[in-house]
Amino acid sequence: MSLSDVLKKTASDSPDQEAVICAGKKFRYDELKDRVERLSSSLLSLGIRKNDRVAIIHRNCHRYLETYFAAAKIGAVLVPINYRLSGEDFVFILNDSQAKWMIAQPDLVSCLRERKHDLLMLRGIVLTDPSAAENWPDCLLYESLIEETALAEEPSVRIDDSDMAQIYYTSGTTGRPKGVILTHRNHAAHTDGTIRELKLTQDDRWLHVSPMFHLADAWAVWALTKVGAIHVMVPGFEEKSVLETIEKHQITLSNFIPTMLNLLVNFPGASNYDFSSLRLIMSGGAPIAKEVVKKILGVFGCDYIQTYGLTETSPFLTMSILKEGMKSLPFEEKLQVMVTTGRPFETVQLKVVKQNGEEVHPDGGDVGEIIAKGESITPGYWGLPEETTERIVNGWLHTRDLAVQNPEGYVTIVDRMDDVIITGGENVFSVEVEDVLYAYPSVLEAAVIGLPNPVWGEKVIAVIVKKEGESCDAHDIIRFCKERLAPFKVPKEVIFSDQLPKTGSAKICKYKLRQIYGSKTRKNG
Repeated sequence: MSLSDVLKKTASDSPDQEAVICAGKKFRYDELKDRVERLSSSLLSLGIRKNDRVAIIHRNCHRYLETYFAAAKIGAVLVPINYRLSGEDFVFILNDSQAKWMIAQPDLVSCLRERKHDLLMLRGIVLTDPSAAENWPDCLLYESLIEETALAEEPSVRIDDSDMAQIYYTSGTTGRPKGVILTHRNHAAHTDGTIRELKLTQDDRWLHVSPMFHLADAWAVWALTKVGAIHVMVPGFEEKSVLETIEKHQITLSNFIPTMLNLLVNFPGASNYDFSSLRLIMSGGAPIAKEVVKKILGVFGCDYIQTYGLTETSPFLTMSILKEGMKSLPFEEKLQVMVTTGRPFETVQLKVVKQNGEEVHPDGGDVGEIIAKGESITPGYWGLPEETTERIVNGWLHTRDLAVQNPEGYVTIVDRMDDVIITGGENVFSVEVEDVLYAYPSVLEAAVIGLPNPVWGEKVIAVIVKKEGESCDAHDIIRFCKERLAPFKVPKEVIFSDQLPKTGSAKICKYKLRQIYGSKTRKNG
């Protein structure tokens, strides 16, 4: 199935259904289809053919949605790029992917105006803001292409399920990004799975708030369109704007990065907004603390699901959806299930295995690596056959995420392999310590890392952002942890910071914290 067929069928079945709300503009599904067809014809006129790469650097917008569908329609491969990256990263990704054309928001790519000679394959740029045309004389304008392009006949491009649809460059939590290939089959399987798992319908209104260059949001492009739901766009995350948009446009569900949810529930006056339209809040992209989930349920008053997945898995691997028999459990018991990483998503086979390949005992304590296989999982990495062979073994993707599994089949991530702290011969899983830190009233954000220590090998360090206007004492935090954790898990040092470094998808970037504080000697407080 070509992904463009998703829009084609919905526009045929429900042409008058509202499709998109973006910056005061509204489009019906027949209007969205018309714009996509004109854009795809424009791309063909620029010489873009099947398997050619088209990059996009843009904030959330209806044009992003259109570009996803237009590229899929002609068999081109879209390369969504994190707009928060540096100019060096832009150049690397554009060259590595061999992108021929780029669609861009001018203010996000100003650094490339003087770097054109470094872009080895790029033939041209299409800008979405006409006011910037004067400073980019050689570039084309997005809306002009759509307005001036006559609709051509349906492109005679045969698109197979195994054809590439996108190359997503990883957010770089462990170093330089690499391109993850996703196919039309990957998305088709994942789309049908999310529709069934989340019970998506035409009545839903999805808020695109996580960045559309990231699969925390991009999966919804296909699934919400297939059911004829409404896409509501916000250009980026800003607490007040998001809360107002949920109320104004009667959002029914969305997916947030945990750091976003933490900021929303701690925003002054959050409980004063009307969230009665919400049926579901989802969290994904990183572990979330139990205390934050309690606040989410209290503030938004709707169902909550924790999700887990990777770029390599389209993205979902697990969801903490309650089994039917669990819905009558007391609140605390249900909460205990909600804060797990979840049970396997319906499109995948999932196992938690030890180093010797044996599955862990489902007792909630035996730790192993999550591995998975299925139709929604990547065929590999762009131009990196050795990396592909290393990560995908006998069809099983090795996630490098460590987890435990309970008797009901729900898994809970305890850490990334790279983030496990070994202190005095004992393993400390940072997620467990962070859960305790988030329970401390003055803590807004927390990250736990290990730094080299001549005595212990590594010492446990907590890096904390305080809530605005609140005081926080390192000795009190350490004492708080001592009451709730084994002695070897308690942070030996607490570092206060104004902010924590994050990836483009808003995940806390621990390898950068290790770089920042690894060579510094800091005092508590």
